[in-house]
Amino acid sequence: MDDVLHKALSVLRSGGIILYPTDTVWGIGCDATNPAAVEKIYKLKQRSDSKSMIVLVDVSGRIPSYVADVPDIAWDLIDLADKPLTVIFQNAKNLAPNLVAQDGSIGIRVVKHDFCQRLIQRFGRPIVSTSANISGQPFPANFSQISDEIKRGVDFIVPEQFCAPISEKPSSIVAVGSGGTIKIIRD
Repeated sequence: MDDVLHKALSVLRSGGIILYPTDTVWGIGCDATNPAAVEKIYKLKQRSDSKSMIVLVDVSGRIPSYVADVPDIAWDLIDLADKPLTVIFQNAKNLAPNLVAQDGSIGIRVVKHDFCQRLIQRFGRPIVSTSANISGQPFPANFSQISDEIKRGVDFIVPEQFCAPISEKPSSIVAVGSGGTIKIIRD
């Protein structure tokens, strides 16, 4: 695993993009603080940059580094989640500007996947996670469903042997307002 982590880290640090397994579906990722790397993903996915992407962190304690205010209810939701959960927070900070939604929000998920946790921990910054498909096409449930166009468009592909997803569908998404309001975006 160390060789694969080293290669993935090298690509992330140089502003490249990777194809990697997460706790949900295969994702395309990059340094979430690097605008040029984020732009590469938008181009590869043929996706409008007005549609924000989510970021992954290895532990919940990193969230305050990227969100100005974390409502108490968000901590409860993260702690109690029994399946992958992305929380949309207001007032994102310290992230690539082209990653943050027009309203200043950002979706963050604390990943529960051994390879991803190790990668993010060693990288020391969050990474982008967006499904490994061209925008508007169905997301791939497994590696064999990822298009050759996506595979050719990334700088490094994490070998399938590191894939041990909890789920083969995207995470649930909830938006948390500054007053503690909750809105379910995707169940």
